[in-house]
Amino acid sequence: MLSRVVAIHDISCVGKCSLTIALPVLSAAGIECSVLPTAILSTHTGGFSGYTFHDLTGEMEPIARHWESLHLPVDAFYTGYLGSLGQTETVRHLIRRLKKEDTLTLVDPAMADNGRLYAGFDGTFVKGMAALCREADVVLPNLTEAALLLEEPFRENPSREEVQALLRRLSTLGPKKIILTGVSYGPGKIGAAAYDRESGEFCEYLDERVEGSFHGTGDLFSSAVLAALLNRRSLPQSLAIAARFVLQAIRNTVANGTDRRYGVDFEHAIPGFIREVLPNT
Repeated sequence: MLSRVVAIHDISCVGKCSLTIALPVLSAAGIECSVLPTAILSTHTGGFSGYTFHDLTGEMEPIARHWESLHLPVDAFYTGYLGSLGQTETVRHLIRRLKKEDTLTLVDPAMADNGRLYAGFDGTFVKGMAALCREADVVLPNLTEAALLLEEPFRENPSREEVQALLRRLSTLGPKKIILTGVSYGPGKIGAAAYDRESGEFCEYLDERVEGSFHGTGDLFSSAVLAALLNRRSLPQSLAIAARFVLQAIRNTVANGTDRRYGVDFEHAIPGFIREVLPNT
């Protein structure tokens, strides 16, 4: 029987990110992906101007009520970019109502990078996202988001010891597993580090750093991690599978010479990802 994930993200009609990454990646990994769109945009907001934006907050609660009437079985919730404090509250209440004892909740607190909040967000939103993280089993912040969630100063290149201490502090928010992205201990390598609060174990996976900005790679990494975890891969295995998938998508994009605003070429990296994530393939 297929696992069902409810992916709660926006839809950018052009520019691969959010639901246009989550849906194909989870489906390729043998997982049914139901969606709860938070907004619809003509393009994503990175590198494009004049894009349209339609807020779907008003549709989220009626959709949730209908799902409740169906007694919809949900194996995992997966949240990404949320456009307002109200949406964090709506999603938090929805998860509480539909979550069962064995339902996994993964929160990507997409709200900041490079030491600062995304446009339109403020300290009140950060507190709302922290409240949502307390509902999660797994959280995937980058270094900037981790500092904001903990109300600490941002450190650009923390040491391994500092990263592990940061992961421990993040675990006090409540999640069982914390995955910190954008970790680098020196030139040429970048990746992620993780902490399992229940076992007390740390793990990490670093690989080649390709210079430049690549839109959608955070969504790609989070989607791949969730797919691996739901296919019963361990936390260290899930980090490695997701990081290699993202790196191959970046390499494909560089080799193609395509306009990076439209996202990375993950499509041609899917066969290798499937071989790693699915058992007996």
